[in-house]
Amino acid sequence: MSSEEAQRTDPTDFSEEVRAFYERHPYPAPVTDLNRYRERWANAERRRSAFHLLWPAERYRDDLEVLVAGCGTSQVAKHAMRQPAARVTGIDVSESSLRHTRELQRKYGIDNLDLHQLPLERIETLGRRFDKIVCTGVLHHLPDPDAGLRALRAVLAPGGAMHLMVYAAYGRSGVYMLQAYCRLLGVRALDNELDDLGATLDQLPHRHPLAHLLHQAKDFRSAAALADALLHPRDRAYTVPQLYAWLERCGLSFGRWFLQAPYLAQCGMVARTPHAGRLASLAAPQQHAALELFRGTMVKHEFIAYRDDRSGEAQPIRFDGDRWLDYVPVRMPATMSVRERLPVGAVAVLLNSAHTHTDIFLPIDAVEERLFGAIDGTHCINEILRVASDNPDDPDNRDGARRFFERLWRYDQIVFDATR
Repeated sequence: MSSEEAQRTDPTDFSEEVRAFYERHPYPAPVTDLNRYRERWANAERRRSAFHLLWPAERYRDDLEVLVAGCGTSQVAKHAMRQPAARVTGIDVSESSLRHTRELQRKYGIDNLDLHQLPLERIETLGRRFDKIVCTGVLHHLPDPDAGLRALRAVLAPGGAMHLMVYAAYGRSGVYMLQAYCRLLGVRALDNELDDLGATLDQLPHRHPLAHLLHQAKDFRSAAALADALLHPRDRAYTVPQLYAWLERCGLSFGRWFLQAPYLAQCGMVARTPHAGRLASLAAPQQHAALELFRGTMVKHEFIAYRDDRSGEAQPIRFDGDRWLDYVPVRMPATMSVRERLPVGAVAVLLNSAHTHTDIFLPIDAVEERLFGAIDGTHCINEILRVASDNPDDPDNRDGARRFFERLWRYDQIVFDATR
């Protein structure tokens, strides 16, 4: 949608249209069982990795003020459950979505959660400031995403962080083709028409730009997901340059991608191309933009942002000098070690199961496996070298360790506690 169309849209009318849409089709599909989720997040290292992904230069704490904006049917209940020492606030325009969340709150005795039926643009009326703001899958549905992002920025604490997700333009080309198809046919978000739409998609040509999403995303098979993806009153998508410009307009600075490997020239198949060196020499925003074009199938951008007036470096991870030796590596929870069908010279391959690009994997040799095995979330890299390296003071061994831990970080295998 163009900026001129946005200016002609009455935000009040649009908010009512979106509210009514989600009253009919709560999204994501409601869940009733959070036991497995609660068990996963009982792991202290999982909570630490989530914290240091946002704040690598700050000491871990769990007494945060958290806002989940556009919380849907269960997202904010999950955040409150995994951070019991935090004060968590959820807002949504849909009473139906909030009702499902209240049911989870009662069932699991979640007492650190406040819920409000409130448009995101009016968040300042709560009179609160938040250390962490989570807003995923919401801002791209607003009539004026700039106004929505500025509203969130206004309630973000000076040292706070935002976890944001918006649609990516190129990978959603098939979605927008089917949205146009549905408009031409007058398809509505009614149960019988959603059933017919699902049956029609079963016959979609296998080379259609939407086909790979249908095969990858189980969620697409639910009525609520079909309605949200193809029949929503409005959505827009962003390229990487548009995203960077959007943040700057709204008083925010880019921190990092939630999963950064697909955007980096040092990771995956692109690192083996003749262009790898030229890509790696680009400034970060241009490199990220080039990788979005190279990959072509990104359907969303999930990232971390900070206030542009934040003091100090929010993302201080560097591997020049010797500071990296004091970083404490913390494993990402989705890390996996695979020992089958290995490349020559590798004893294992490290994967992050959250990656959707199959070329993002990291082969490791026997020396690197010892270093990786010594990561316990407590000891810094220098201490790990003392335990896991045959000759930790050898400059070649140290330089190899530096390159290895940098690769682990780039490939989303670890985050760092850089507070020492």
